Amino acid sequence: MATASFPTYAVGTTLAQRLAGLRAALARRIATHRLYRETLEELSHLSDRDLTDLGLSGADLRALAWDTALKA
Repeated sequence: MATASFPTYAVGTTLAQRLAGLRAALARRIATHRLYRETLEELSHLSDRDLTDLGLSGADLRALAWDTALKA
């Protein structure tokens, strides 16, 4: 399960800077999830034979998609 990490702010950080940081963090999270979905979609189109040739099974697809998305 993924955990959410929230940015910490130095004393004197303005509200606008904090909001900009939150917006950037949210954008990164959305991009990561989008890449996960796209990767999972592509992998799910592979046949069982193709997956076996790659040394994978259908049960591995979600973990592989998350690994790929988080490392990008």
